[in-house]
Amino acid sequence: MKSMTGFGKGSAETPDVQIEIEIKSVNQRFLDLQLRMPKQLNPLEGALRQSIKQTLQRGRIELYVTLKEKTAHTKQIEIQWDLLERFMQEIDTEAKDRFDLAELPKAALLEQFLLHEAFLTISDQEPEESTLADGVMEALDQALAAIDQSRWVEGQGILQILQENQRQLQEKLTELKQFVTLYEADYQERFEKKLTAYLGEEVERDRLLTELAILLERGDIHEELDRLSIHLTTMTELLAAETPIGRELDFLIQEMNREVNTIGSKSSPIQIKNSVVQMKTIIEKIREQVQNIE
Repeated sequence: MKSMTGFGKGSAETPDVQIEIEIKSVNQRFLDLQLRMPKQLNPLEGALRQSIKQTLQRGRIELYVTLKEKTAHTKQIEIQWDLLERFMQEIDTEAKDRFDLAELPKAALLEQFLLHEAFLTISDQEPEESTLADGVMEALDQALAAIDQSRWVEGQGILQILQENQRQLQEKLTELKQFVTLYEADYQERFEKKLTAYLGEEVERDRLLTELAILLERGDIHEELDRLSIHLTTMTELLAAETPIGRELDFLIQEMNREVNTIGSKSSPIQIKNSVVQMKTIIEKIREQVQNIE
């Protein structure tokens, strides 16, 4: 069993950048992926989503990718040598005739021209796509392993709580079954005494049993008790499963709550009413925990 709440970090390094990935998850009915990353990683979005889905099946997942460029590899210089060469040739011919350039050395002219944006371009150096992609996936694998572990640890804590709640619910169900058996026997005895006192000693046995059966059937909760027992057995099987069980367990809790409500509506003895209240309280505790299960 795993929780839907967790956090994980991963990092990797390429010759050009330092990659940091953080991933966190919270409760969500379905899988909701939110990716926050630089635009240059957009081509990797499909691969990132696919990798996440292989590890996390449910929850709101937020992924943050940060790229920190290394100073030694951040800038790229490009000089337009052909254009500069033609420019210098023009200076040697036309410019010397028009202007007095004798006092200004050619090296100084070249140095000045190199600083002009027409001849010199300085731009950010883009890291190699293949190397960057490998680094991002490496950092993602680390982050997924960390968040998967954190979700598992919290899930084991939830499992212990659910098992304790299940044990309490089973105890209440057993007590209720025992009470119903005693109640029906006592009810039959009291019913016979009252009917005999009202009609006299000459009461048709068949009629008495028929009337009693009708009354008992109206308040019969054996079917609901049996279904609750089946649901608790199913719950035990789900808690032992190694696959995500959140949705199935949520549906099962709804069915259990429905059976308990039916028992309460069909029964009049105050003891049964009290048991129903206690069982509903336990089921609500289970439901709250189930909302955080993957």
